[in-house]
Amino acid sequence: MLSNLNKYQVILASKSPRRKDLLTALGVDFKVKEQTNQDESYPETLQGAEIVEFLAQQKSSSFETKENELIISADTIVCVENKVLGKPNNEYEAKEMLKLLSEKTHQVFTGVCLKTKEKQRVFSVTSSVTFSSLSDEEIDFYIKNFQPFDKAGAYGIQEWIGFIGIQSISGSYWNVMGLPLQRLYQELKKF
Repeated sequence: MLSNLNKYQVILASKSPRRKDLLTALGVDFKVKEQTNQDESYPETLQGAEIVEFLAQQKSSSFETKENELIISADTIVCVENKVLGKPNNEYEAKEMLKLLSEKTHQVFTGVCLKTKEKQRVFSVTSSVTFSSLSDEEIDFYIKNFQPFDKAGAYGIQEWIGFIGIQSISGSYWNVMGLPLQRLYQELKKF
């Protein structure tokens, strides 16, 4: 499948091990190029999907696209009660994020940018996730054992906290992991 990609050297512009695993599972042959110290700031006027589309585009624009290269970049955020939750910087921030998510529904936005020398396509996917009540003991256990400092909203749906805490999900599970595979596959087929 995706034989139309054979004319490209596909580059995943991401440090995320989850995105690497997901793109591999999709059957795409790719190489990884990571940007260090990527600026993740955005204009304050942006909201939800606009933020992640802007950031995905920013990530791809930091690469000089060579002939026959296809850059795939992505960014994910969690939004709850009009607050944007990125990656926590420490245990305190992780705990505060998880306490905020407890017993609430939040949205997970992932923006993706596909870019070649000739064209660019930017899109986003939104999923809604509802957590049951999380005790301080459960939150502390998760943070201590899983160190969720590289995850938006301080959690991985595919980890222990997802097993015990996620009551329901509406939308793409893979989007919550950081790469909306079904939509990405459809976009790559058309690219």
